Amino acid sequence: MPRRAPPATGARADGPRADGPRLGGQRPTGPRPTGPRGAKPGPARDTGPQRIAKLLARAGVASRRDIERMIAEGRIALEGEVLTTPATLLEDLRGVTVDGKPVAPPAAARLWRFHKPAGCLTAANDPKGRPTIYDRLPAGLPRVMPVGRLDYMTEGLLLLTNDGELKRQLELPATAVVRRYRARAFGEISQAQLEELSEGVEIEGMRYGSIDANLERRTGANCWIELALTEGKNREVRRVLEHLGLQVSRLIRLSYGPFTMLDLAPGQVGEVQREELFRFRQTLK
Repeated sequence: MPRRAPPATGARADGPRADGPRLGGQRPTGPRPTGPRGAKPGPARDTGPQRIAKLLARAGVASRRDIERMIAEGRIALEGEVLTTPATLLEDLRGVTVDGKPVAPPAAARLWRFHKPAGCLTAANDPKGRPTIYDRLPAGLPRVMPVGRLDYMTEGLLLLTNDGELKRQLELPATAVVRRYRARAFGEISQAQLEELSEGVEIEGMRYGSIDANLERRTGANCWIELALTEGKNREVRRVLEHLGLQVSRLIRLSYGPFTMLDLAPGQVGEVQREELFRFRQTLK
């Protein structure tokens, strides 16, 4: 029988971050870290018994959170016995089935850039029938998971991976990966007001961390603003700019960590070279 780990006592934070060249104007210096100075997560344990949720995520079955939900639904079994807790400890995935099918050994971690067009959801499906990113992805890709999310009308760089642990590394707030956005908004705003965002802001009880925002240019009643942040809360950029009295009409993610869209057209996908991915993962340890 598998060994059981004690229940976790702390809440687990999941959420995305980015970096990369700006499309114009002065380059931002990046947001100040909101966590303890110099704090970095320890290296992930890759040997010895590990939680089944981590092993399945590493194998690309789903994210840890989704796997926990699948276990609660009774969809995952070990040697024919339905599992009831994601805290089950295993050396490997031999004998593990998902929906009655054996789980294949994990493939090498891979990462893709996807230029997400506006007008599709970062989701596997939508009850309302709206298009999702999986409707726009080209044929021939292995099973991939998005790193973080972009909302329905937000466009730009969305990273995709076949590895649940890599996804988690990129999304964890503790890794403080910087994401950069460019927003077109209607309304009046000054650089001084934008610079106040470096101290963070609270909106309707939700605290948003440091954001480096720069007023790039004005075009009539609209302005273009570039922002760099590390937290990636739901609709963070839109909510913060609306809090400042602006109406966002277009939002583009320029980069996520060192990864940019390069010259990908909307709907196109390009794989990150393994050497580039390896170098980046070394910086997270």
